Amino acid sequence: MEISGASERTQQALPIAKFWRLVLGSLGVVFGDIGTSPLYALREAAKAAQSEGVLDQSTVIGVISLILWTLTLIVTVKYVFILLRIDNKGEGGTFALMALGQSISAKTAPILLCLGVAGASFFYGDAVITPAISVLSAIEGLELVSPSLHRFVLPLSLVCLVGLFVLQARGTARVASLFGPVMVIWFIAIGLGGFFRLVEKPDVLAALNPLTGLIFIATHGAIGLTVMGLVFLAVTGAEALYADLGHFGRKPIQFSWLWLVAPSLALNYLGQGALLLADPKAIENPFFLLFPDWAILPMVALAAVATIIASQAVVSGAFSLTRQAVQLGLLPRLHVIHTSHDVEGQIYLPRINWLLLVLVILVVIGFKSSDRLAAAYGVSVTATMILTSVMAWFIIRNLWQWSALRTTALIGPLFLVEIAFFGANITKVVDGGWLPLALAGCVCFAIYTWVKGNDILRRSADNTRADLDWLAHKLIVKPPHRVPGTAVFLTTNVAVAPTSLLHNLKHNRMLHERNIILAIKTEDIPRVSAQDRVEIYRSNDTFIAVTARYGFMETPSVPQIIESCRKKGLSIEIGATSFFLSRRSLRTTARSELSWFQERLFIALARKAQSATEYLHIPTDRVVEIGAQVSI
Repeated sequence: MEISGASERTQQALPIAKFWRLVLGSLGVVFGDIGTSPLYALREAAKAAQSEGVLDQSTVIGVISLILWTLTLIVTVKYVFILLRIDNKGEGGTFALMALGQSISAKTAPILLCLGVAGASFFYGDAVITPAISVLSAIEGLELVSPSLHRFVLPLSLVCLVGLFVLQARGTARVASLFGPVMVIWFIAIGLGGFFRLVEKPDVLAALNPLTGLIFIATHGAIGLTVMGLVFLAVTGAEALYADLGHFGRKPIQFSWLWLVAPSLALNYLGQGALLLADPKAIENPFFLLFPDWAILPMVALAAVATIIASQAVVSGAFSLTRQAVQLGLLPRLHVIHTSHDVEGQIYLPRINWLLLVLVILVVIGFKSSDRLAAAYGVSVTATMILTSVMAWFIIRNLWQWSALRTTALIGPLFLVEIAFFGANITKVVDGGWLPLALAGCVCFAIYTWVKGNDILRRSADNTRADLDWLAHKLIVKPPHRVPGTAVFLTTNVAVAPTSLLHNLKHNRMLHERNIILAIKTEDIPRVSAQDRVEIYRSNDTFIAVTARYGFMETPSVPQIIESCRKKGLSIEIGATSFFLSRRSLRTTARSELSWFQERLFIALARKAQSATEYLHIPTDRVVEIGAQVSI
């Protein structure tokens, strides 16, 4: 079934050289997480499938079949063939999907907002658990070299993780070119390792029949349900295929998956299954035992590098997601550092980086092994995928005007599969599944508090606002003292007099010769073209209204806005301009709509927010901040 509607940019034919660069880049960024899943996915599922410690042939083949067909249905069908064709001006991901849905249907906008926030919240759980489980599972391979090395697994894992987060500040621009080649070597190595074992024991090819997996589930009761939850570990990282659509494009991602990643993963899982058929004791660590003794240590080193690459990608994804949340008004302003002059998407958020590091360290110390973390991982992944499927249903239904029946026929079967996997994972809440639920709950609560608190402040300000044209008329009747120069007043609505302007008139009783009312708007698209950046409007002789538009994947910049104004005939000399900003001093009140805890959380978030001066790159010596106490 063909789905049309992808943007022209994603449909354009790419030059051959650029296409291969994008293919290589996608291997280093998009597929790191799912590419390192063989380290632990089959091991955990096979251990759970053992009946009284015995791993028979039908069990092994049943588990392998479940893994292979989960990869086929969830990754190949849902993400590669369906979701990659749904984009928001070439961009994918949770917030891109949410913004696209909100732009095409006001009726479903609140539903999509809730789904988008929930999906993003679970992604933060992924950003904590992925580095922990991936690096731990790689370093645990040392135990096969020598059991005495077991005591070094935890400290070495922590060293690798601390190094990963410390290096985030340098950005990925310098090392990104190495990610792709390393992952190419990784996929070839794991594919070959599986292939040679498969040749020795081809009986495992029976797993290609989907009935073997279904029969296993039907005949194993509660064990089958547990195994289903662990099988889903094989598709961790599938969301990255969609989230990184804007960076690499649909065709390079599809090519990478279909011609290298998927075959390598299939060969590796089949090879691990063949190994278990030949030697059930290899369940201790079937991934590393695929390889001869002399190759185990090099594979541990390669696995450590691959898992660090996978972790780096998911942490960078958390940075990008946070910036989008800030732009959409879901979180307070945070300091954003651009780590590349050439690639706009490469950013670093210090507070998010160090918060993730603390959480990852606590998780590693608390769980101590990848085995125990496996239970936590599945809940986060399945919840994110279910939310994405529901949002995709609304998008397809509204954007292409499909009937509910036709849309359900496409998304429904995949949704039911994901629901089944989520049900299997939710049974492990006590064993670790509580972790992503708790993390997602905290993020959702913080976002809800921030949005509700700002809504209260907005409604409070609306009660005392003054129409800008009305104010201009009043100033003509009773003109204030005028001083030379240009003043820029920042606001959220150019039709309303900014609070800073009203306070300036009230306390200073003066007005500049030229006054610009500047509003910065975030659109429901990833990026706004340079020619559409600013709109200049003169409704009267006193004020000039300027609306600057940014996409949710862009960071606003006042110097950039001034340059755009200059190109449209409004010349502003930044060194001779005063920027007036309102600074609110929040205080609690007994009549607040927020609970006692939410009041204090909102005030704490507001105080920790980066100042508008720094966030918008306004020269500090040109800023005038006018404060006011506001009850929340």
